[in-house]
Amino acid sequence: MKKIDINSFLDIQYVSNPTFSPDGRYAAFVVQRPCLEDNRYLGDLWLLDVERGESRPLTTAGDAKSYLWTKAGTLLFPAMRDPRLKARADSGEELTCWYEISPGGGEAALAFTLPLAADRLAPLDGDRYVVAARFDNHRPNFSAMEEPARKEALERWANPDCQVLDESPFWGNGEGFTSGKRKRLYLYTRSTGALTPITAPWFDTTAFDVEGGRLLYQGVEWRDLWEQENFDGLYLYHADTGDSRCLLPPGTIRTEGFALWGEDSALVAASDGAEYGMVQSPDLYTLSLTDGSLELLVPYGASIGYGSVGSDARLGGGRGLKAEGDRLYFLSTLNDGSYLRWVDRDGVLSDPLTPDGSCDSFDVREGRVLVCGLYGQSPAELYLDGTQVTFFNRAWVEAHSLVPPQPYSFTASDGYQIHGWAMPPADYVPGRRCPAILHIHGGPRTVFSSVCHHEMQVWANAGYFVLFCNPRGSDGRGDAFADLKGLYGTVDYDNLMEFLDEMLARYPDIDPARVGVAGGSYGGFMTNWIIGHTDRFAAAVSQRSISSWVAFEHTSDIGTLFTANHQGTTTRENMDKLWWHSPLKYAPECTTPTLFIHSDRDYRCWMVEGLSMFTALKVNGCPARLVLFKDETHELSRSGRPRSRIRRMEEILAWLDRYLK
Repeated sequence: MKKIDINSFLDIQYVSNPTFSPDGRYAAFVVQRPCLEDNRYLGDLWLLDVERGESRPLTTAGDAKSYLWTKAGTLLFPAMRDPRLKARADSGEELTCWYEISPGGGEAALAFTLPLAADRLAPLDGDRYVVAARFDNHRPNFSAMEEPARKEALERWANPDCQVLDESPFWGNGEGFTSGKRKRLYLYTRSTGALTPITAPWFDTTAFDVEGGRLLYQGVEWRDLWEQENFDGLYLYHADTGDSRCLLPPGTIRTEGFALWGEDSALVAASDGAEYGMVQSPDLYTLSLTDGSLELLVPYGASIGYGSVGSDARLGGGRGLKAEGDRLYFLSTLNDGSYLRWVDRDGVLSDPLTPDGSCDSFDVREGRVLVCGLYGQSPAELYLDGTQVTFFNRAWVEAHSLVPPQPYSFTASDGYQIHGWAMPPADYVPGRRCPAILHIHGGPRTVFSSVCHHEMQVWANAGYFVLFCNPRGSDGRGDAFADLKGLYGTVDYDNLMEFLDEMLARYPDIDPARVGVAGGSYGGFMTNWIIGHTDRFAAAVSQRSISSWVAFEHTSDIGTLFTANHQGTTTRENMDKLWWHSPLKYAPECTTPTLFIHSDRDYRCWMVEGLSMFTALKVNGCPARLVLFKDETHELSRSGRPRSRIRRMEEILAWLDRYLK
């Protein structure tokens, strides 16, 4: 069998976003594949014949990464295929082109072009659509200008000589600078071409659901400063009348997900934050569409509408919440996995409908359940009513020496049970001493699981024991377990060190003098913290990290919100508290050779965090290296461009090999 190496992810086909056709005969989904030559991911639509269980490609141009079913049973997807339209878009015009294709096949035809930077389209009926688009309040009205002034103005707009910031937050990870930009909703009538704004220019929409000519949407209008106390409101829009009214005013309750549920109600996942603040898990409520009253349907206390299992063997999105008949289906993280469940109108909750692993997205129709998930050591595939129906990665799995993680649990000194795993080297021979890597997940409110994780398979195939666990702060075990407010670097640090001690005792072939530590985001914070508090590690790799809560609060796209809710204070309230929990405070104690990896467009954990730690270690005389990736974001390890992902893994493996081998 072939060993998993750095380039092995190039042969993975990434399946995502399954949805049934209106008549239930088919299900569409997206398949993406890395293209090293073009340094991007090519995506195409595929069609599953539900009764036969057979799949076939619907597009082949590599430019279809999202789509929707029309009420008539055709598919629409955004693409830019006309060279003339592409030239206009490249010059700075806002254009989104939608192509239409029949499930019977044939060539996709240009259906319509919208003068918007649209990123989502949802059908209200056979002729009308809700469009979500990025709206820039600072953008000049180019259409009112005469040529050639218009062309010159567009050129200046597309290539500015400076960036003006006039509000906070001022940028977003994966979005760039955001001052003045809002997500705006429009009503588009295809037969007439009419495009009517639904939300105001300064209203920022965060989610919406459509059903039966109605639109339920969430958001808040703000200027200058977005304040965390101003929870998004919920609004109901009727397309036939054009009336929109507020059901839940901003600041009422924090909503995480919702779906229209019959004529008179919606189901809302929401939390009042009374016990754990903004990070408190939601419960399930019914919302009256008549008077806006909320009624608790069932206490829940776990994630609703999404899963949080970490992996780099997936790419793409999909549905996480859907009402079907008298049930609402939703994704949820429980213990160490992500599952599909339902709740009915009586508040009855189902057991998990999917096996251990990660249910990433799904669709349901008339009792049939189609999920996209990671199970065993396979990258994402589709499963219909529990039976696997796509096999894009079967040959990849069968050809490679994938190492199944071995589970292990123990009771930590704080009384909590900690769940973890170990992956021995792929060519492990008992009695031979081996190096090891302790891998720490991000979040912190996510989980590791036993699903396929390419990066960790690379390490195991390179001769390392790979150790990972879900310490305090992780998802799936309730709010008390997940609560790290004001505790970063204390109980979580203890859990990780005790887990490592357990692994060293269980696997005596691990050489304790050749153990490294690595992690990204929260895992990067913890790596920075560890190297300032112990010298037990021979090498470290800190990625997209946090080193100073003072800097993070004022530079991250979520800094003010995240810092206040995860540290329990702010720079203005308790500077000493934030500095005490900042790894940079302890960097002068570090002697561990450390590689820092950041991206210059990571606005979640900006590069100042890595630069600060790197400089501090250099002043110490401690071996350090910083690799700063150009034009990549916080998602480098999961969806970064193929060449960047390869270079990242080359840097990590070379650093670990240098100090651990």
